[in-house]
Amino acid sequence: MKISIIIPTYNEEKTIKKIIDYVQGVAYPADYEIIIVDDASIDRTIEKEFLIKLKNKKEKRNIRIFKNRINRGKGFSIRKGIKRSTGDIIVIQDADREYDPQDIPKLVMPIINGECLVVYGSRFLGAKWPQGMAFQNLIANKLLTWITNILYGTKLTDEATCYKIFKTDVVKSMDLRANRFTFCPEVTAKVAKKGITIKELPISYNGRTSNQGKKIKAKDFLYAVLTLLWQRIIK
Repeated sequence: MKISIIIPTYNEEKTIKKIIDYVQGVAYPADYEIIIVDDASIDRTIEKEFLIKLKNKKEKRNIRIFKNRINRGKGFSIRKGIKRSTGDIIVIQDADREYDPQDIPKLVMPIINGECLVVYGSRFLGAKWPQGMAFQNLIANKLLTWITNILYGTKLTDEATCYKIFKTDVVKSMDLRANRFTFCPEVTAKVAKKGITIKELPISYNGRTSNQGKKIKAKDFLYAVLTLLWQRIIK
């Protein structure tokens, strides 16, 4: 069994090195690989000095780095990472340190044990208002999850969570096309339409503000709702 941890990045020079250290510092229940897909960052996220330093570390053996020639969006980077993955389980990990990699082992165990095919880490199980989450984001998350449950008959508490864990063959069998933040509602809709139950487990969360680099905007909520509606209409 092998875990593929996909980290999409865009202008994350302040956090990328730390998140790699955090991800590598976890005691995983299986072998793992880290796949970094940089979305044509204009800062020093994937700088030459960093790559040279990484190559000199023995930990480099389980890290692969890809860079988009032009900015294509988070969804495109995730899809690229999924395509390049060699593991049996896919884990999506943000680079901004809002999500703690120490939660990954408990999230992958239900799949390793054959209990389910998909696991979501929920910020709302055990926390009515996740730490650092702005009020408008709280309302948007709650509303988006409610719409998902109404349209697809799911019982989710956190549709928009970054921590989405998949059995690799399940997610690779899907015709995923989203290029930006609509990856989340698209993949959730397609999992639900396949009749696959999504298991949720509580995770820790430490939100950041737009001033700290958070990129999701109000328009992304609208795009997410439209994606859910469109996926419900089409076959």
